[in-house]
Amino acid sequence: MSGYWRETPDGVSVSVKVQPRARRPGLRGAVPGTDGPRLGIAVTAPPADGAANRAVCAALADVLGVPQSAVAVASGAASREKRLVVSGDPAALSARLAAL
Repeated sequence: MSGYWRETPDGVSVSVKVQPRARRPGLRGAVPGTDGPRLGIAVTAPPADGAANRAVCAALADVLGVPQSAVAVASGAASREKRLVVSGDPAALSARLAAL
């Protein structure tokens, strides 16, 4: 199991580090964070009016093959370092994250 996610009873919790206004959107793999490794996600959206948060949730949902409504920001909404929660089968979601 990786250091940037953990299984919960109804899904997974993923620690991410967001790069808003990126030229090339996409996953950056494990990157260092203030409290350990995080999944780096670059988005083209600006960090205003929640646009970057929505883009990060959409990007993670797309990679994991879940609906966007299954991904939410649990903490760090105003920070580049966030914790996202993904609803679904914990084992299946962990397997998809491990394959990244």
